[in-house]
Amino acid sequence: MFLKENIFLAIAGLKSNKVRALLTMLGIIIGIGSVIAIVSIGNALTSSVTDTMSSLGANNIVVSVTQKETENNMGALRGGSQNTKIDDNDLISMEQVNAYEEKYADQIADIALTQSVGSGKAKDGRLYANVSVSGVNEGYRSINDVKMSKGRFLNDRDVEQIRKVAVVSDKFVENMFKPGIDPLGQEINVYVGDDIQTYLIIGVYKYEQSAMTMGIGTTSDKDISTALYIPVTVAKETADNQNFQNFTVKTKSTVDSSTFTSITEKYFEKLYSNNDKYKCSVINMESMLSSATSMLNTISIAIAAIAAIALLVGGIGVMNIMLVSVTERTREIGTRKALGARSSFIKMQFIVESIIICVIGGIIGILFGISLAAIGVHLLGATLTISVPVIAISVGFSMLIGVFFGYYPANKAAKMDPIEALRYE
Repeated sequence: MFLKENIFLAIAGLKSNKVRALLTMLGIIIGIGSVIAIVSIGNALTSSVTDTMSSLGANNIVVSVTQKETENNMGALRGGSQNTKIDDNDLISMEQVNAYEEKYADQIADIALTQSVGSGKAKDGRLYANVSVSGVNEGYRSINDVKMSKGRFLNDRDVEQIRKVAVVSDKFVENMFKPGIDPLGQEINVYVGDDIQTYLIIGVYKYEQSAMTMGIGTTSDKDISTALYIPVTVAKETADNQNFQNFTVKTKSTVDSSTFTSITEKYFEKLYSNNDKYKCSVINMESMLSSATSMLNTISIAIAAIAAIALLVGGIGVMNIMLVSVTERTREIGTRKALGARSSFIKMQFIVESIIICVIGGIIGILFGISLAAIGVHLLGATLTISVPVIAISVGFSMLIGVFFGYYPANKAAKMDPIEALRYE
């Protein structure tokens, strides 16, 4: 009954000073709203990165040629200048990739080879489509989960016979062909820099925008750039190097990727044992995913902790206003004590009022934070996930702030001498 009466008194006090109450809550609203928004956006970003990397395959292994850290190149590693162009003999040849795949055929499902040609544009009169031309092999489709909607993907025969064929996106088809025209078997001219290449379309894949870039930018569907896949051997005809600096391995579902990563590392370590300048680094996607997730979580927590400082400022604001309220209501406190109110009752009255201010501010802050998170997540094109524990902690923290910063003013009110309080003007 006593608590209910204090709640009603606190609400009545807030109603009589609405503007002051709102300004008091502002620090709490901003603090809690910022924490919830940052944590929610961080979770959405982490989920997007995880989904994107997981779509590449948790059991994938990336093999890449990197420079050894020797006394001769330590200056470059520290920021000094050095020619970092890799000689073709230091890269991994197609024969070495085939030998590796043959040796571990019982553990390897696919190998993806890529060679970037560059960004360009396909043209046919007034029709055009922006493309990013990449040379790939048959294994690229499986490892990167390329979904075909028409025709077929590149195969080993296309690669071996260096065929001038291409696989394009459905967005490309929309831009380059009128409705009803079958793109399969059609020739296209692709302009990359000063070079013009003609390819025969053999397949169309379904274009899927990356979760990391979805919703970012204002590029129209007409001007969006999509990948155009050609045989890797065709791409190598105009490349600076004929060998490969990296490739991706997909292990079979029954194979432990961590164990096979060590096996692959030892295999290429032996292969590059006589190379003084370069080595092969082997990383599995599972460890990369774990590192990326851990880094994003750390960043989110750090930013949320900085935003939480606003809660401290808000708490100090609550204490300041409660001290003002105690001073304004000195005669009221004196009257209540003169009529027999205990000091504990007076103390509880002001603590309850402080808690209500913080809880209302916390609830508004939660709604504010969710709204900010929804906007941020929408811009990222990700899915909004509200963390119930974060909301519960926010409400609990609001109450804790109310008790902590409301105790001193409440204690000051409880210790007032009723005679002196009644004399106060």
